[in-house]
Amino acid sequence: QVQLLESGGGLVQAGGSLRLSCAASGRAFSWYAVGWFRQAPGKEREFVAAVTVNGGATDYADSVKGRFTISRGNAKIGADLQMNSLKPEDTAVYYCAATLGRSLRYAYGYWGQGTQVTVFS
Repeated sequence: QVQLLESGGGLVQAGGSLRLSCAASGRAFSWYAVGWFRQAPGKEREFVAAVTVNGGATDYADSVKGRFTISRGNAKIGADLQMNSLKPEDTAVYYCAATLGRSLRYAYGYWGQGTQVTVFS
């Protein structure tokens, strides 16, 4: 059984930083990419960033480009999200996800439970 476990969420003042980590367990060897999504209250879940499992490619939502950096992380399969210059509008539940497909933004079939990020001004 495949599991994705997020960590690193919390409460931070605007302009601050947080680092989210995602570690996978189970039969994850066939994944193509690991990504981060977020869902704010009353809004639909949206793509944030993704990285291919081999680390060769990344993709970012326009709203986080230049502020967030995704990397493969220390785990063999997983992805860390370094979030700098945080804004109150970044407040959301952040989800780690993995895909078997060939798109960095779509067809994610494996999801973690989510971690709350709250940015106050």
